[in-house]
Amino acid sequence: MDMMQNNWGAAWQYVVVFLMAAAPWLDVFVVVPLGVAWGLNPFGVSIVAFVGNWIPLLLLALFFREFTAWRARVKARKALKRQMAAEASGGGSTAIEEGSSEAASSDLAGSPKKYRRARQIWEKYGVPGLALLAPALVGTDIATLLALSFGSSRRWVMSWMTVSLLVWTVLMAVGSVYGLGFIGWFDQSRVS
Repeated sequence: MDMMQNNWGAAWQYVVVFLMAAAPWLDVFVVVPLGVAWGLNPFGVSIVAFVGNWIPLLLLALFFREFTAWRARVKARKALKRQMAAEASGGGSTAIEEGSSEAASSDLAGSPKKYRRARQIWEKYGVPGLALLAPALVGTDIATLLALSFGSSRRWVMSWMTVSLLVWTVLMAVGSVYGLGFIGWFDQSRVS
């Protein structure tokens, strides 16, 4: 009976690790060392933290297009309402706004070769660099949103975020075991 209660306690700790890893503001930098410090199996903590952090990334990637399409529809409705209100009041400010937006878009369209080259550089170096640095700097959730908003493909972003998350999870697990073992907070002989 005592062993069963201990297993339930450990199971709840793994659930807490999973929920913490799924939280947008926590990453494997916090969750893995915390799970190891709790005395949980580092391998189990790594798997649970990886999955807990990866699922929100997958959801962000899957629903990003739908979110941006919804946001564009809302902005279009608001712009239409403003235009109708301006026409009803007899204002001529919409022509000025339209002219300025055309000028801004012609700057991008005027140099398609430069734009295409910038996109190629972002696709080649931007996503991997962002993915590998994200857990340490801004978090994987924010990095995924940034990469998707820059127009990178979902598959490319998720591939690199998965690789990055795997690398950082392993590094944090190994570092936590040896670091916490060195200061006496983790007993390596308990892990079999």
